[in-house]
Amino acid sequence: MRQPLLGVVSSAVVIAIALGFIALFDFASFTGSVSFFMLGLIPMQIVMVVLWGANPSFASTLRQPIKGIVLTLTAVVIAIVVMPIALSLVGEGVRPPGPIPSHYAVVVVPTAFYLAIMFGGWPFTSVLKNPLAAGLALLVAAYAITYAAFRIFFNYDFLQGAPVYLASAPHGLFNGVVALVFDVTALAVMFLVLCFDLWPLTRSAALMKQPVLGLVWLAIAVAGAAVVMWVTLGLMGLDPMIVLTRVTAPVIFGSIIVLNMLQNSLFVGKTQPLKGVLNAAAAIVIGVALANLYGALAPAIASMPLPSGAPGYEYEIWLVNALLSVTFPFLVFYAACFGYWPLAPAPTAPQAPART
Repeated sequence: MRQPLLGVVSSAVVIAIALGFIALFDFASFTGSVSFFMLGLIPMQIVMVVLWGANPSFASTLRQPIKGIVLTLTAVVIAIVVMPIALSLVGEGVRPPGPIPSHYAVVVVPTAFYLAIMFGGWPFTSVLKNPLAAGLALLVAAYAITYAAFRIFFNYDFLQGAPVYLASAPHGLFNGVVALVFDVTALAVMFLVLCFDLWPLTRSAALMKQPVLGLVWLAIAVAGAAVVMWVTLGLMGLDPMIVLTRVTAPVIFGSIIVLNMLQNSLFVGKTQPLKGVLNAAAAIVIGVALANLYGALAPAIASMPLPSGAPGYEYEIWLVNALLSVTFPFLVFYAACFGYWPLAPAPTAPQAPART
């Protein structure tokens, strides 16, 4: 099976499996402990896929599906170790995790993406020549940098008096929900830049060197997120949770389908910037369509009505976690770690370990 059919069939199968997994849990469990743990898988996935090429030395000689199982278990073990530490660090160890530690776990994901993709692993890959060491150092840095940003920029005073409020909550510069949506929206802009294969940055050799590329790309993502927030929250007066679930999350989810599951195969005959425009349009259409599909299925899967909007935002919380906390890592595991096995033929010989 070849692309783009391979990506379409694989996405459909993985989405069905993800929805079946979500259906195993009630709303409170799914949006609490389950989603919190699933978020912990993603930073390690980013390290394995981006820095290690889904082919680290400890798994490079393995064949599928053993290789995929080993890589998946690696991410699971790391999450089992890291997430209780994160919960103690920002959540006072309270179980199930409330919105404050969950927001922290969410924001670690963009940070890991920025370090691994925008900066290409710099400076870790230049200082540490061992890819495994560089990847683990990046993972630790993602949590540390996010913690510092969390304390500086996130403010949860609006939750004071609520049962989920924590005495250790940060008192940063911006409303915690708005800060969360801004950061995740910047990640969506990063994916849109990938739809253009980094055009027009690729036209300048000076820009394509680290850390210049990372700094310029990060500035583009932040500026794009600022524009989106100004238009949606400022001019249109939308609720930030509506922006997250109707704009930001669908763009990220659609981009993962177009760029990862379909392996950027939809418009291979086109050149930039036309290819980027078509990729971005496809990502938006696919993402919105799948978000609406998830939304239509939500009451049945959650086995309860999910009211939208304030004060509880049950629909929005369920939807964004279903799309990005569960289906997102499921898609990455299947495409990158399992190499589309068994739908795609396995390599004829074991591959060499990935080089950074």
